[in-house]
Parts: sequence; structure tokens; C-alpha cells
Amino acid sequence: MLKIFNSLTKKIEQFKTRENGIVNMYSCGPTVYYYPHIGNFRAYLFMDNIRRVLKYNGYKVNGVMNITDVGHLTSDADEGDDKMLVASKRENKSPWEIAKFYTNVFIEEAKKLNIDLPEYIVPATSVIEEMIEFVKTLIARGYAYETSKGIYFDIAKFSAYGALAGMDINEKLAGARIEVDSEKRSPYDFVLWVKAPKEHIMQWDSPWGKGYPGWHIECSVIGDKYLGEYIDLHTGGVDHKPVHHENEIAQSNCHYGHQVVNAWMHLEFLQIDGGKMSKSLGNLYTIADLETKGYSAEDFRFFYFLAHYSKQQNFTFDSLDMAKNTLKSIKNLAKEHKTGLAKVDTSSYEQDFLDSINDDLNMPKAIAVVQKMLKEERSQDVYSSLEKFNQVLGISLIDAEEIPQEIKELAEKRWQAKLNRDWTTADAVRVELTAKGYSIKDKKDGYEIIEN
Repeated sequence: MLKIFNSLTKKIEQFKTRENGIVNMYSCGPTVYYYPHIGNFRAYLFMDNIRRVLKYNGYKVNGVMNITDVGHLTSDADEGDDKMLVASKRENKSPWEIAKFYTNVFIEEAKKLNIDLPEYIVPATSVIEEMIEFVKTLIARGYAYETSKGIYFDIAKFSAYGALAGMDINEKLAGARIEVDSEKRSPYDFVLWVKAPKEHIMQWDSPWGKGYPGWHIECSVIGDKYLGEYIDLHTGGVDHKPVHHENEIAQSNCHYGHQVVNAWMHLEFLQIDGGKMSKSLGNLYTIADLETKGYSAEDFRFFYFLAHYSKQQNFTFDSLDMAKNTLKSIKNLAKEHKTGLAKVDTSSYEQDFLDSINDDLNMPKAIAVVQKMLKEERSQDVYSSLEKFNQVLGISLIDAEEIPQEIKELAEKRWQAKLNRDWTTADAVRVELTAKGYSIKDKKDGYEIIEN
């Protein structure tokens, strides 16, 4: 039985779906204005982890992720310039070129990390018409209003505002002193549609003149289009809770008149050397940066498993070394078990692994189960269980060059000859293997093929 911590109810609860065996899942995606760093990718490894655990439990996952290619301002609170325009000026390219380039970068890096990407990956600019219709509905129902600058959501009309982040909106309003826009009914009303100045590069026709969408509306609309009015699970970073996700809940629930998302799961931050990541500190490492330092994307993938998603994880190169070495050890042992001859009952390990991942994705505990199982006598039973666990882990159990089938057959021929005490044949095959660039390391319960 899968249990998760629901950020909305603030408690561990049994995971439930509206439709039996099917999970409608929405995950907040990247704003494609620059190279994604390892902090960004911790969020998508989290998404991957959830998807794989759901599938391991027999669910079919209908997953959706947005690509923000318009509307995300330099402040999450509807202030500053659009990040896409900032990138456009920085690189002297159109926003469309920027979006295409960095979307491709994101997808390629995600593939390196073996991230199980959602079934639908949807750019915000592909649903502009749907956004306009969504906003029109909110206006018609009295939840939004127009100013000279745009269309705003009236948070006073949604009494549950603040429930996700655990904030009392009335206290927040009482303490408000500065209004960015004097036309707004509340300083915390958020923009649904921005009326664009003539020189703004990205703008579309709307009932309110030319403009572009606010950042928050895209997730509600994309979720609506691809998953409908009921979403079983929504994921994202903890930084999204107080603004982006509160706004998404408000506009979605008011649009439909009922709660749209049943459960929310949020990932904590990745720290670097005990502190925040920043350009000024020069620690916004990308996957490519790690590769130039001798680490693989898979090393970072395994690093993610060593801390619980709900806790801040501290990245250092020492900790990445530890992850790399642990992963190498697991792979070496996997090789040994693949040709092992002992018989091992792994049912208890399989149950422990399932219990661990179903305990709110307790991956550190699951990894401990894997390591304990690998200490058993070398056995293909162990390797089979490890292959099963790898549906969740998503690592390459046998590294790089797969041993050619011809070499495997020769090694097995030699092993059988040895078991039959046919030393002449065993020695002859060993010589043949050596000539082909391989040697055999005999063990108590099997053998290992080594490329010379």
C-alpha cells in the first residue's frame, strides 16, 4: 500500500486515485530560458521517482508537464520582465529560438539522467486560446476583474487561499503596506493576463486587447486540457507552494467549483556546500559541468537516492564521490551475481524494498535493502530481484560494454568443463578466451568475465 505525504492535508496518507489503477499526474516543468542546473534536475528526478514507484505498484500513469516559454517574470510575484525576453536580449535571439534551444537542452539532459518523462510535454504557447477561454470563465463567474494593466484574480473570493502553504491570508492582507498596482483590489491578487505594450515581442489577440498570459494560468489550463477537471497527484518544488501553487489551486478550483487536485507532493531544495546556489558564487553546476569533472549523469542520479525528497540535500563533490563509489560497488556486485550459482530466497528483500518505496518514497532505506541483498552468496536469484528493483532505480546494472554473446558461451563452456573435471577442455577454452581479450576469474559460487 503506497503512502505519501500530502502537502495539502499535511499528513501521511494512503495514495488514492479517482479511477482505479490510473493516475492522472501533473508536474511543474522548466522555464526554458537558460541551462538547467543540478538543483533543477533534482526536481525532475523526484518526478521520475514518483512515476517509477507508481508503475512498480501496477498503476498506469497519465503524466503531464508544462514547458514555460512565456509569462514567467523575473519575480514569481508578477513583477519584472518576462524571463524569455531577458534571455532573448542576452543572446540576441527571438524568444522562440531561445525556447526551442533550451527545451532541447533540457530533454537531452533528462535523457542522460534516464528520467521517465511524462506522456505529454506541453509548451505554454501552445494553449494560448485555451488560456483566454479559462480567464473568460473566471471573469464571468466573478473571480477575476480587469484593470488597465491586465486581468487579475480576486483572492478575496477564494476563502481557502493560503491552505497549501499554511498561511493566514487575512493576516497577510492586514500587514500589507505597498501595492505594486493601485488598481488591484488586493496587493496579493495575481495576474491572469497581461496587457502588453506595443513593443512587447510575445503577445496575442484577446478580448482585452493584445497581451500575454501570466505564469500561473498555464498549469491550470494544461492540466485541464490533458487530464480534465480531476487530477490525482501534482508535484513540484517547495518554492512553488506559497505563490505559484496557491494561485493554481485558487484559479482551478474556482473555475470548476470543486477541488481539482487531490494530493500534492513537494520536493525540498538542493544545497551546494551547505548553502544556496547562485551565479555570483559560481556554483550553478550543470550535468555537463559534472561530466567535465569526471562524473556521469548516472552518478548524480544515484546521488539523489541518498536523501529523502522531503529533506534538503547537500551537494558536495565528496558526497558525489561517495554516490559514485557506492554505485560502482553495486554494479560490480551485480556482475558477480549475474553468473552466480547459489540459490537464494529473495522474497523478504523484495517485500522490504516495496515497503521502503511505498513509505513516502523512502529511497535511502530502499538502497540499504539493495546493498544488504547484494551481500548474499552470488546468485542469479539476487540478480533477478535487482533487475526488478531497477524498474525504480533506473540505472545501468552492467556498465558500458556488454560482454559479447560468443564470449559468454565460451566462458560457460569452460565452467561446465571445469565442473565435469574436463581440465583439458577447460584449459583450451581459457587460452581461446585470452586470445580474444578476455579472462575468467573463478569464484566459490561462479565466475566473472573480465575484459583485458
